[in-house]
Amino acid sequence: MRIFVTGSTGFIGSAVVRELLDTGHAVTGLARSESSAQWLKKTGAAIHAGSLEDIDSLKRGADSADAVIHIAFAHNFSDFGAAVETDRRAIEALGEALAGSGRPFIVTSGVPAGKNGHTVTESDDSDPALFPRLSEAAALPFAKRGVRVSVIRPSRLVHGEGDTHGFIPQFIDIARKTGVSAYAGNGRNRCQAAHRLDVAHLFCLALEKGVAGARYQAVADAGIAFRAIAEAIGGGLNIPVISIPAEEAVNHFGFPGQIMGIDNPASSEITQKTLGWHPTHPSLLQDLSSDCYFAQTDF
Repeated sequence: MRIFVTGSTGFIGSAVVRELLDTGHAVTGLARSESSAQWLKKTGAAIHAGSLEDIDSLKRGADSADAVIHIAFAHNFSDFGAAVETDRRAIEALGEALAGSGRPFIVTSGVPAGKNGHTVTESDDSDPALFPRLSEAAALPFAKRGVRVSVIRPSRLVHGEGDTHGFIPQFIDIARKTGVSAYAGNGRNRCQAAHRLDVAHLFCLALEKGVAGARYQAVADAGIAFRAIAEAIGGGLNIPVISIPAEEAVNHFGFPGQIMGIDNPASSEITQKTLGWHPTHPSLLQDLSSDCYFAQTDF
């Protein structure tokens, strides 16, 4: 199949592109910069110049493809509302181009934040008050318009070699700058995680076997305590590990501090049963015990 991929050169998207190519698919990647175009060319993918804001370009990319995988998202936390709106418009443009065709459309969301301590499953709806991305609400209605649309919910902590902008490198950078590896309160609150290569494989499985209207969760580690993460970072940097009051988490960590006080475990049991997805790559704590993160000197 000819697959049109947005976010094709990002942390997750680049792994998806490589797996698609390795399994015999032809890939066209959306490229908004010369560096992205050059990476796609070297990888063997075709180049489609454009951006999430260029609606006509998105429609042309979808029109010429047998399937679309939408991964791109503008992680602009200074104006998150604008990023969410751009994502919504892009999803609707891609969906309109695919309407009535029966072609696969894989859209990226994220594991939603549930009530504190509740293990989030694929059956849980995304509450905009807790998880403000609108990707699921924009994408899933196209299942009734002749599109085989499904949603991938990557874990909050997607990790692995090459991670330079996710929460983990941000935590490490903050620990380097402050001289301490901190966690909030007693540190027992949990977050889910998955290796980028396992997440990429799930996208490919959803492309092949996904059901219209389904939501799949890329969760390998169902719930890792933030204290364990802080201890692994402290060990990797050889600095003290401390507890800070929960109310000081945002001051200490900035934007990432917003997830520090949430107990947000999640499950991928339904995904594993329906798609045959079984994570095989290192866990987050295994990555943090290797040179995967600490060999890097600048984030």
